Amino acid sequence: MGSAACVVARGRSGRDTPAGRAVGLIRRSGAEAGPQVAAPVASSAVQEFLDAIQSDASGDDLAAIPIPESYRAAHVLRSEQDMWEGVASEDKDPRQSLHVGEIATPEIAPDEVYVAMMASAINFNTVWTSIFEPLPTFGFLDRLGRESVWGARHAQDYHVVGSDGSRVVVRVGSAVRNWKPGDRVTIHCNHVDDQDPSAHNDSMLAANQRIWGFETNFGGLADLAVVKANQLMPKPSHLTWEEAAVNALCSSTSYRMLVGNHAARMKQGDVVFIWGATGGIGAYATQLVLNGGGIPVGVVSSESRVQLLQAMGCEAVIDRRAEGYQFWSDEHTQDESEWRRLGKKVRELVGEDPDIVFEHPGRSTMGASVFIAKKGGTIVTCAATSGYMIEYDNRHLWMKLKSIVSSHFANYQESWEMNRLIDRGVIQPVMSEVFTLEQTGDAALKTHRNQGEGKLGVLCLAPEAGLGITDPEKRERVGVDRITLYERHARGEL
Repeated sequence: MGSAACVVARGRSGRDTPAGRAVGLIRRSGAEAGPQVAAPVASSAVQEFLDAIQSDASGDDLAAIPIPESYRAAHVLRSEQDMWEGVASEDKDPRQSLHVGEIATPEIAPDEVYVAMMASAINFNTVWTSIFEPLPTFGFLDRLGRESVWGARHAQDYHVVGSDGSRVVVRVGSAVRNWKPGDRVTIHCNHVDDQDPSAHNDSMLAANQRIWGFETNFGGLADLAVVKANQLMPKPSHLTWEEAAVNALCSSTSYRMLVGNHAARMKQGDVVFIWGATGGIGAYATQLVLNGGGIPVGVVSSESRVQLLQAMGCEAVIDRRAEGYQFWSDEHTQDESEWRRLGKKVRELVGEDPDIVFEHPGRSTMGASVFIAKKGGTIVTCAATSGYMIEYDNRHLWMKLKSIVSSHFANYQESWEMNRLIDRGVIQPVMSEVFTLEQTGDAALKTHRNQGEGKLGVLCLAPEAGLGITDPEKRERVGVDRITLYERHARGEL
């Protein structure tokens, strides 16, 4: 699709008319222009929402502001999905494929809302989308487009990315009953409706379950977004916009893996071995284990991360780089002696084998994970960032009655419970740095190269970091040093 203007749906009063086909790309500008980008500049129409939010306008006042015809968003293009052909994964640069420009505003369905995006965050699925691995996401959008008239809005020649965020509701569809304009919210990324019977047992099992901003369009790295009402959760009142924006995807994933009823179901006293214990999901896992009476054994890859993990309260820490573990002798052969050396290290630290192994690297670590879990233990896995074709010695699984349990994101109830823990101040954000929307490509590249710690926040409509706190007294009670631990670590202050 070119840069010329296209037809835009009209009459956005909040009424749900199926004008989803009349959306498109208005123009795009280069996130490829480089990392030194000025503060975000919203379009004049979207600017009205920002001004109203900053002046604490009422919900009625927000509802009276017209929905803009277009808005600024980070996106990839269908026409560029083959751009990385022949390029090694590690050499792909998201700054070349992620563009920031104007997107025509779609209509909302009856069960959806418009939200003014104050801040968002980078996740690995943003990186995957930007490097078109393991496959381009436009196939996801096309399948959604065939489901219904409303689904057809998503099948575009651009894909607006982003699966996290904190924001303010500015308009609701006719079927929305629990939310209203003016509500400050965070958003979880489970995109599902209630028409599939399996969704009523566990919505993650629904046939049409998708991840918003990855398998759907109109994601959160934008000034405006379209989400289902059943994705909304109250924004923690003591956090800034960007601190609240970074949590939902990773924290809810960790909650389901460890605490919810559908995966490992950690109990008090469990020893939990956590790969990447200061990373996105690992850092929330570490906090959940500590908060739930478990014993975390955290694995990191530098002395700096050892210090960060200890500052979080994790006493049993393994620096895998310092230990020099080599689980693979070559690309086809694993080294069981290295598994045994790792297991011995765990027993030296906590006196026993892990009840639960929190697994997400995939191919590089799964053999070791299966081996070190105690007899009858559980390996819970949610990802495969080092490769999804895993190998392990099945004798160590079946003969010792271990279980591998799969887990994928979280349902609404699990996400809500995790958000409640954050709102109560017992689980903290793990945001280390903040970028502008124009710097989305730079943030994605940093995540791709594992150069960021925890989560990277992205300011969308919020003109600067530090805004959005509505309960400063609560923030003081929770402790500013606890909330900002990852930022202080990134600045070298620990």
